[in-house]
Order: sequence, then structure tokens, then C-alpha cells
Amino acid sequence: MPLTTLSIITLLPNQRRWGFAQMGTAQGPLQQVAGLRFQKLLGSGAGGFGALPNLRRYGLMAVWDSEEAAAEFFRVHPLWQQYRQRTQEIWTARLAPLKSHGLWDGTNPFDYAAPLPATEGPVAVLTRASIRWQKTPRFWRYVAPTSATIADAAGVRAAIGLGELPVVRQATFSLWESQQAMQDYAYRSEKHREVIKLTRQEEWYGEELFARFRVLSAEGTWDGNTLL
Repeated sequence: MPLTTLSIITLLPNQRRWGFAQMGTAQGPLQQVAGLRFQKLLGSGAGGFGALPNLRRYGLMAVWDSEEAAAEFFRVHPLWQQYRQRTQEIWTARLAPLKSHGLWDGTNPFDYAAPLPATEGPVAVLTRASIRWQKTPRFWRYVAPTSATIADAAGVRAAIGLGELPVVRQATFSLWESQQAMQDYAYRSEKHREVIKLTRQEEWYGEELFARFRVLSAEGTWDGNTLL
């Protein structure tokens, strides 16, 4: 059975240059990893959701052929060992897709989702989009401030803005205490509903994806917290 993981990586203060370089140089080693069917090494925004980068914090979103392939990478792969040696902390979640629609680089990497019984417990949400160049001013005017409100929403344990490329290829990851808390925010937040309406009316995105996950487990810390 495939497995999705997300790692939030916080580098040591003196490793900013190395971490930024990995956005390019790590692609070769990652593409060679056995059992890694999809991966995105992502930067993050200053203050969590800003347009300027946070050069100490990165994300690695990965979809594996199996739990064994994931475990092997995190246990012994040389690239991951380099990250471990250069980080202040790493938080890695094991995720199972509950719902996913849309595309990421022409594919839906989370389309292996199988029906799962409804259970209590934390859920995670990933939204990502390729923003049309001519729509970027509108995006950053409306979406970025609205996304930042997620971090303070009731029931949110953590939230972060991630991106493949500055300004135009953006994603948001949020961790919620429950599916009900996530739905309450999505349907009751006027700002959130307004932005969703604008993105559809004005066709801001060339490509977009939404995915909801059950959080199977997590290890490590994010801002000093285990979160689960």
C-alpha cells in the first residue's frame, strides 16, 4: 500500500546557504530513491505565509510505493542523513489520503486513496496551485492574508505556506484537531469563502489540487511541539 509523508525541516542558523542550494542539487538524488514515486522539495514563506522566503524552513512531500520504502529512506539514505546533521528539528507525518482532486504537474499523486471509516482524530489538508502570472497581484492581495488566518483558526495545531517556486507555485499545509474543526473553518469563514469564489470567477490558477489526509502518526518536532 502506498504511503504519503510530509517532513517539515528547520535548519540550523548556519545552514541557510546549504539548504537553499538543495532546492536544486537534491533533485538528482531524490529522483534515484527506490520506491519514491512522487516528491516535492518545498520552500516556505517568512512568518509562515509571506511572499519572502524563510531560508531555514523547508518541506518534503513524498509519496512512496510502500511503508518499507519510506522507512528505508528516512533510516539510511545519505541525503536524508545530511539533512538530519544540519537541522535544528524535523517533524515527519505519515498520511493516508481521504479525499483528493486536481493535479500537481499533470498528475494526482494521492489518487490511491481508499474509502476509510470515519474516525475521530487529527486530519491534514494540502492545497496547492500554479498561479497565472497575470493573476499574481490579485492572489497575493487576497489569498496570502486569508491563508495566514488559518494558523489562528480554532482547532488548528499547525499551518504553513510552502512553495516550489517563489510567487507562482504555492501550497498550504494545515493540521487540524478534527475533520469537524477543518469544516467549520472552511464553511464559516467569510474571507475563505470570498477567496474561493474569486479564484473560480477570475481563473487565477493554471493548475490546482486539494487533498485531505488522515494523520496516521508523526515523529519529531515542529517549533518544539510534537503536535499529536
